[in-house]
Amino acid sequence: MRRAWKIYRLLAAQNLKRLMEYKADFLTGAISFLVDQAIGIAFIFIIFTQIPQLAGFTFEQIVFIYGFSQIPKGLDHLLADNLWCVGYFIVRKGDFDKYLTRPINPLFHVIAETFQVDAIGELVVGIGLIVYAAPNAGLHLSVWTILLSVIVIPFSALIYTSLKIMTSALAFWLKSSGFIIQMVYGMNEFSKYPTTIYSFPVRIFVTYIIPFAFTGYYPALYILTGNNPWFNIGGFLLSHFLSGTREYHHMKVPVHKIL
Repeated sequence: MRRAWKIYRLLAAQNLKRLMEYKADFLTGAISFLVDQAIGIAFIFIIFTQIPQLAGFTFEQIVFIYGFSQIPKGLDHLLADNLWCVGYFIVRKGDFDKYLTRPINPLFHVIAETFQVDAIGELVVGIGLIVYAAPNAGLHLSVWTILLSVIVIPFSALIYTSLKIMTSALAFWLKSSGFIIQMVYGMNEFSKYPTTIYSFPVRIFVTYIIPFAFTGYYPALYILTGNNPWFNIGGFLLSHFLSGTREYHHMKVPVHKIL
């Protein structure tokens, strides 16, 4: 573990140096990210200028769910964004060989190679929205709720990462799977709002098939109401386990000789 942490720090430092060589690109990416977040928040505001509640949730509660969903997504973006490159061009261009020739786990090397600094803005936005909405959202706060929230957030991020590993690994068979990653990852938008606003097939899909609802809505619902922890939290743990199982199934063939 100590060796892995040391390697990660070295790779992250090198990546930060590379990013700072192109400050304009970094600033452009950060600004575009903030614009995207502003549009999402403005969309919620526009909806609530026309209606007092959305599926029984107030404006502050929707903002809380939206902000909560940004934190695990931001953690995944910060730490595991290089998986996009595997799906888009690393395998297709034959560059994956470099990960196989070095004396560290290739999956760890892929993830540690990129430290996406602009994701810090995503985390700041998520925390800011939670702080803004919390006083009027009617949170069901207790020591147990806070403890579960701290536990849920990193594991929610691992659901994002697991799905990216699973879809990026398809590049070993398809040469490029970036479009599949984009299609699956884009479904995280459903996690920002209550699943009750969607049709029944969509609710089933984002809850049990591509379980993004467990990265935002369901844990946030437990914090808001304190109700149904066996599903809102227990179901989250089950979805994380199933995502991890699928991730291993898809990754074990390409890398089993070097693990």
